[in-house]
Amino acid sequence: MDYFTVEGNLLDLDRREIYPAAITVQNGRIEEVKQIPRGGPDFILPGFVDAHVHIESSMLLPSEFARLATPHGTVATVSDPHEIGNVLGIEGIRYMMRNAKKTPLKVFFGAPSCVPATVFETAGAEVTDEDIESLFRDDGLLYLSEMMNYPGVIHKDQGVLKKIEVAKRYGRPIDGHAPGLTGKEAEEYFKAGISTDHECFTLDEATFKASLGVHILIREGSAAKNFEALHPLFKTHPRQLMLCSDDKHPDDLLRGHINQLAARCLAKGYPLFDVLEAACRNPVRHYGLPVGQLKRGDPADFIVVKDLKTLEVEKTYIDGQLVALKGKTTIQSVEEQPINHFRIGKKQPKDFSLKSEGGKMRVISALPNEIVTDSLIAVPKVENGAVVSDVVNDILKIAVVNRYKEAPPAIGFIKGIGLKKGALAASVAHDSHNIIVVGVDDASITQAVNALIAEGGGLSVAYADDVEVLSLPVAGLMSLRSGQEVASEYERLNARAKSLGTPLYAPFMTLSFMALLVIPKLKMSDKGLFDGEAFKPASLFFDYATIV
Repeated sequence: MDYFTVEGNLLDLDRREIYPAAITVQNGRIEEVKQIPRGGPDFILPGFVDAHVHIESSMLLPSEFARLATPHGTVATVSDPHEIGNVLGIEGIRYMMRNAKKTPLKVFFGAPSCVPATVFETAGAEVTDEDIESLFRDDGLLYLSEMMNYPGVIHKDQGVLKKIEVAKRYGRPIDGHAPGLTGKEAEEYFKAGISTDHECFTLDEATFKASLGVHILIREGSAAKNFEALHPLFKTHPRQLMLCSDDKHPDDLLRGHINQLAARCLAKGYPLFDVLEAACRNPVRHYGLPVGQLKRGDPADFIVVKDLKTLEVEKTYIDGQLVALKGKTTIQSVEEQPINHFRIGKKQPKDFSLKSEGGKMRVISALPNEIVTDSLIAVPKVENGAVVSDVVNDILKIAVVNRYKEAPPAIGFIKGIGLKKGALAASVAHDSHNIIVVGVDDASITQAVNALIAEGGGLSVAYADDVEVLSLPVAGLMSLRSGQEVASEYERLNARAKSLGTPLYAPFMTLSFMALLVIPKLKMSDKGLFDGEAFKPASLFFDYATIV
């Protein structure tokens, strides 16, 4: 429709007032905002913006992500494509961009700063400072994605500094990623020109960073949930806040997006306009996004909601197009061809056998609703000279299998997954996306891994010669199917995983972060255990007396 008018109670973020108004739209832009005597029961406000998300983590292409997000009032995302970047490099990033252009949702990609994330793992590709410059110059990307290599920034690694300098030369904002970093090290990190952080998990940490002028993103995803810890920042630093999901699985995305997080803020009693600034406007200002803010001449990006408590979305408009109505998208699915990077053959149970070296061993401790982990010390359970899963004490074998070239699996142990039988595996394993697997026996582990190798990636659950798989043929990260189909299949697989004993809300999401080396404390790559605090490899076995 080229010309139309929407009437309702307008939430004017500039005046911080609500008044009845008529919004006239022509050719996708707002022609007039006119105050009227009466506006009806509904409310008109700017659309929601997810200030930091990896669309790949939804297991959906951008075009399908849009079909699930827009009914919740999302009109734009600030999207870091480093997941596919780690698999396929700049080719994968441009694949995402081409697909995103087929949808009305405004997907603003950043140039990944850390591909690979570290030198202590095997990725499928590298994104160099020359690639970043090309993405800024030729593709018009608006920011440098999260700088995860905070030790490199602090210690002035020349490769890291080159990427930061490219961003500065092009006047692009630089996103941060510094979990737990405070004090002088944090000051040094942000002094490099980094302006945001979405990894704060305590209020003290976030408050300190906010005192440095850093914009804090309150994150509530499928695995990492920081809202309860960080929401008091609305009392002290509301102008520096944004809301984000970071990583959200499709079943959760079906239920809600930034609208849910904003509604929770309102339920805590925070001022309406402060919440809407964080949910709708602050990302637009910070990144310079061409997203409308209900002003004359703006793109007609806005939403209509039923009330100002639940923020239940009635209509979503992007560039004047009605993209969602009463919880249903009007966006059509598009066809796409897969691209991938898988170069290994099937494994044998003997590949996952681990000979005991005596002494004690380090164990990863997974924490509920967090992507940080703890590091424990345990006595291995040994059978026939090999270390095996200790199901009674929930110390299970975990392995990472290089999917880009043939190599022996790296093997460790983890507490907190809670399986009583079988195994779970995924080729979604941040950030290099090798295959990660956890299980109670080598046969189940092998079955789960081989199912993914046969499919070119996905999620799998194996038990007693029965293997179920959610196939992800696009880079081993995303499906070609509709969001509804993927969400349904994921829920079924998630339920199957829980039937094997895990108490975790999102076991596959939690598992995917156990290979994320840039998040403390103890993690696992295809090269072995990694100490995220010392930022160096860690041995599995040791003589306990040497560290007492």
